[in-house]
Amino acid sequence: MKINLKNRHFLTLKDFSSQEIIWMLDYAEALKQKKKAGIRGHLLEGKNIVLIFEKTSTRTRCAFETGVYDEGGNVTFLTNSQMGKKESIEDTAKVLGRFYDGIEFRGFKQKTVQTLAEYSGIPVWNGLTDEFHPTQILADMLTVREHFGTLKGKKLVFVGDARNNMGHSLMIGCAKLGMHFAAVAPKALFPKAQLVEEMNIFAKTSGGSILVTEDIQEGVKDADVIYTDVWVSMGEEAQMAERIQLLKPYQVNAKMMAMTGKKETIFLHCLPAFHNEETEVSAKIKKKYGFAEMEVTDEVFRSPASKVFDEAENRMHTIKAVMCATLTENRADDNGKPLVQ
Repeated sequence: MKINLKNRHFLTLKDFSSQEIIWMLDYAEALKQKKKAGIRGHLLEGKNIVLIFEKTSTRTRCAFETGVYDEGGNVTFLTNSQMGKKESIEDTAKVLGRFYDGIEFRGFKQKTVQTLAEYSGIPVWNGLTDEFHPTQILADMLTVREHFGTLKGKKLVFVGDARNNMGHSLMIGCAKLGMHFAAVAPKALFPKAQLVEEMNIFAKTSGGSILVTEDIQEGVKDADVIYTDVWVSMGEEAQMAERIQLLKPYQVNAKMMAMTGKKETIFLHCLPAFHNEETEVSAKIKKKYGFAEMEVTDEVFRSPASKVFDEAENRMHTIKAVMCATLTENRADDNGKPLVQ
């Protein structure tokens, strides 16, 4: 099957087939090997990319910028535009489409990134919205595949606020790729029922499965991957006390890791993580609530099972793959693997 993603938007993994997702992972793996070999790329030479950020960022911004520079392109980091203020998103999209070859958006509303895609006339990439975080999922899947050698049949458990962008996006990725996904959360934070129903259809086709449960022991049993995220997403800080009360029983700790029954279970987190009091925010949390270890203990975060920094690095390689695959002609070798030279 020939894969060609040129001129496609990257707004949610719902828009891509399992073969297309695997192609992007293969592309990222090849680009990673290329970078490790010290080979300077030219795939984005002559391309101009604009990055629009409503939310703060470390990995997303740095991954996009280094990815563009590694392949010879140019970047504009745009935080003070008129978009949504003196100028509509539609008008801004039409302007940026005249200047640039690709647009990245990281912010609140999925509708914003959809509008940019609708009117810009160039590929648009979702760097995170309140609904979806597709670039993170590619990095997660590459990390799991690197560690276990395969994705199909592996069980990934998301513990915590399962109705946030990570809970939803991981479920989509697992359903598409034949993995077993479990959302372990209090009922108030279960993923959207409509999305669960939709992903169950994909899972039946791919050989995967979806489980949504409050029961920690049931959910994490036989897990290959335990995944969590912050208890309070950006823009929800006022709900901190409520979330702590709901989610403290779902903290990822050594006891939970042992519940999987597998010594080889790994821990993943999209970062940043509240695992100690070494940050300004963590120190404030400890002062107010009496503890700083929130969604994961420091013991687990720093353990050999934790692959969070491999995962963070893979943001760069997978984001680079998304840009190159959607801005250039997709070429493959005789085995159908992406050519990245």
